Formats: sequence, structure tokens, C-alpha cells
Amino acid sequence: MHMTKKAVKTVTMFLSIIMFISVLAACGSNNNGNSGNTATNAPKETEGTTNEGTEKPGIDTSKKVELQFYMLGDAPKDIASIQEQVNKMALEDLNATVKFNYTSWTDWDQKYKLLLGSGQQVDLIFTAEWTQYQSYAKKGAFQPLDKILPVAAPTLNAYVPADMWEAVKIDGQIFTVPATYKEYVTNGFVWREDLREKYNLPKPVDVATFEQYLDGIKKNEPTMTPLSMNSDVKTNLMDVYKSIAHTPIGALPYGIEVDYKTPSDVTSYWGSDVQKEDLVTMKRWQDNGYMVKNVLAVKDTLQDQVTSGRAAALLGDNPTRFNDMVIKIQATHPDWKLGYHPFPLTNGIATPVHPIHNGFAIPASSKNAERALAFYEKMVTDKRYNLLTQYGVEGKNYEIKDGYYSMLGDSNSNGFSREGMNGWAWRNPEFMLFDKNYDGVKAIFDELDKIQTPDKFTGFAEDYTAYQAERAALEQVEKQYLFPLNAGLVKNVDDGLATFMEKANQAGLEKIQAEYTKQWLAYVEAQGIK
Repeated sequence: MHMTKKAVKTVTMFLSIIMFISVLAACGSNNNGNSGNTATNAPKETEGTTNEGTEKPGIDTSKKVELQFYMLGDAPKDIASIQEQVNKMALEDLNATVKFNYTSWTDWDQKYKLLLGSGQQVDLIFTAEWTQYQSYAKKGAFQPLDKILPVAAPTLNAYVPADMWEAVKIDGQIFTVPATYKEYVTNGFVWREDLREKYNLPKPVDVATFEQYLDGIKKNEPTMTPLSMNSDVKTNLMDVYKSIAHTPIGALPYGIEVDYKTPSDVTSYWGSDVQKEDLVTMKRWQDNGYMVKNVLAVKDTLQDQVTSGRAAALLGDNPTRFNDMVIKIQATHPDWKLGYHPFPLTNGIATPVHPIHNGFAIPASSKNAERALAFYEKMVTDKRYNLLTQYGVEGKNYEIKDGYYSMLGDSNSNGFSREGMNGWAWRNPEFMLFDKNYDGVKAIFDELDKIQTPDKFTGFAEDYTAYQAERAALEQVEKQYLFPLNAGLVKNVDDGLATFMEKANQAGLEKIQAEYTKQWLAYVEAQGIK
């Protein structure tokens, strides 16, 4: 890949940071969050927007309610006791209790669709661009918050900056409460650095060197799977691969491809020579044994496969989750080391996270919108609620050492690791606790700050009303014909791709792509994005 002198200089500077992080990985503590410009030390007791001891909100709390709160992923082991402690406070403050529900990471997207489509009682639900917040908001899945925010959650309303409220609006209305924490969730290669050193393998900085690393692991560690992968080959394999092999804008649906540098030039990735080349690469990875044969049946998380020692590398993960893995490994295998290389240092695209990325919405099915918003305000701005739901119980789940968060026990014995509830959306930078390793993540963020480019595209909201039936049919075609191709399991790539394209066209692909492209170009023009 051609790089400017400036890019080469940036990469060179970054290699020293990578060495520093690899060394850091041999000492440290615990995390699950993501970092911006906040100080590493624990927050001062006097700081912040604590609501402790303030009067009840200006809403009717006479009737006791139970709020149904939905988060993605898997619940921490100690969730029941955390819920019990939260409910003691919520009962007193708001005459409400809360039930924390989780989808698990297996088929979470189908469960999410059911939660929003079945009409069952859901009062608060996690939202992000990758859960299709924009489309769901456009389709009326969430209640607008503009009118009730100042009444039910005045502190939260004032706490979130005006430009962030503006950034999450769909058709001029607010449907989610954005997280205010500045971070990068850009991907990067993750690998077992101790094994790389042991076998003198190249550092993964692009697709070619990553493949050489996988090959070296296959030859030298025959009982280990080089690449950690699971059944979600669309998101975890192809979307990530494209973001380092090409320069697309995020993971656009329906095989649509838009380059970051030329947003009004819309092409079809599906059926293209570029897709064919990528699928040939995946077949080579599968044939060479870099991925397990039954990958489409694997439900384990990508991170667990590496921290348990079954796999040696991740194609891509963000700096914060990389740090989580470092912490887990330190507690169980202090002799192992992990390395990391962010994709932006190779492809030059580092976009800080968009306010849409972590949010909480009130679904249309909720009968308790005001109380739900008042409760969510507590989660974000009341230090008691925030620390308890982000870190667990001090002295039981964690301790503060020299101003740093430190997990007690290890990931097996501890029932609530840092951000154990997957509470990315209600992080409050004034209350956040960081482990010592996180200094390494901040070093990465500092580097990315130097080359940051704005995220101009996440605000796009697709309206699929006109092609809803075709969209559902296409989803099934993808799973049946494209997923095996993505996993490198189809003997003849040309034939397999031709069959997929034939079935996709029968399902209505051309209509979908044409309509989506029309909406996309209208958005780009309206935003004045060149």
C-alpha cells in the first residue's frame, strides 16, 4: 500500500508504542471500557454531577413500577446482587425497581428484532449504529424523548452536550440518550506477542503480514487455531477484513460499497472482482487451517478463544477490548503477552466514535417512559448508581490502588469485572475508573487523535419500507449462500459466488440497492459531504 512520508513517520512512531504496549501486557490490572481525554486516576469524591440527596424529579412517582432494562451480551455472575442494591436506591428515589435483562451474544440480532417487534414490555434498550438505531428510529420503534427529557431527566438533559443531542436526531427528533465518552472503536490486529517473538514471526500491520503470522502459528503450534472466529462471519470476518483490505465507510448493508474518500460514488461489492479476490483469500485461510472447519457452528466469543489459549489471533478488535483481554491473560497466564496494531495507522482513517454508537432508547412498547428516563438519569449522573453498575462492589469486585482500578481475584472467581454489565452507554467520564494497563490504550488514542478524521456518515438513517419483503428474503439468502463463501467452505469460489448472486437477484437485490443508493446520495447531498 502506498503511504505518504507523514503516514510512514506515524507508523514508525507507533511501532515504539506497540512495543511499549506489548511490554505493558506483562504487568497490570482490569478493564472493559474505552478512553478519551479523562485522567487515569480515580475521580475526586467532590467532583461530578452526583444527584445524591436531591429532591424527587418533577414526574408522578405515586404508582410503583418495575422497569424492564435490556442490554446486549451476557450478564455478569453477580447481576442479581447488583440489581438488588440498585433497587433499594431506585425504590426510595423513584418508587421503581428494575429488572436487568440480557440477550446473550448468540443470535442477539434476532432477539433484538423480536424485542422491538413483539410488543412485549421493554422500558430501556441499548442502541448503536450496529444495532440499526437509525432505521429502527425511522420506523417508529422508539419513543421521541425531546419533550420528556427536560421534565423527567433535567440533569441528564443538561449533562449531554447540545451537539450530541443534535447528532443522534432522526428526522429532527431525539430517540436515544448518547454516551458522552470520547473513544475510538476502530479495529486493530490482536496477536499472541510471546509466540510471535518465540518463532520470530512478522508483526501484523497489514493483511499480508497478518497472514504470515497465521501461517507461522499453524506450522509451529499445531494444536492451536491460528485465527479466532465464530459463526458471525459477516460482522467478525468480512466486515473487519474489508476495513483493513479496503477503505469502505463502515459496514454498509446489501453488498453496497462506498469509499470514505469518494462518498457519492456508490458501487456493488457483491459480485465484483474485489469480492471474488477477498473470498479466494478466505478459502485459502480455511484450506490452510487458519480457521476451524466448523466455524459456522462456533458460538464462543472471539476474545475467549484467545484468552483461553485455543486461538492465537483476532483479525480485528478495538483498543479497549484488547486491553480487557490483556487483563484476563495477566490473571491466568502471566507469561503470555498480547500485541496490537490499529488499522488506522495502516489505512489512515481514524474516526472517533459517533454519539449514535452507544445509547439507550425507550421502545414504543414502554408504558413507563418518564420513570425509565428518570432511572437512566440516575445510572449516568448519580455516582452511587454509576459506580455500582459499572464496577460492582468496592472491596468485593475491585479495589482502588494508587488511584487505579484493580480487579479482585481473576476473571473466573470475580463475579463482576470492570464494566461487567456491558454498560458502555452510561459511562460518565467524571466517575470512570481505569486500570493501570489503560495508560497503554490512552497512548493509542493519543496517536489516533493526531490523524483523526470526522465520522460524517453514521447519521444516515435508512428507510426500508419500500423493500421490506425483499430485505427479509435477502437476509435468508445471505445466510444460506454467502456465509459459507465468507467462511472459505465453498470448493469453487466462482460457482459459489454466481449462485449467491443469482439467488440474491431473485430475492430483489437490484431493487434494494437502487433504493438504498437513492437515499444515501440524498443524505450525502443534504449534508454537503463531498
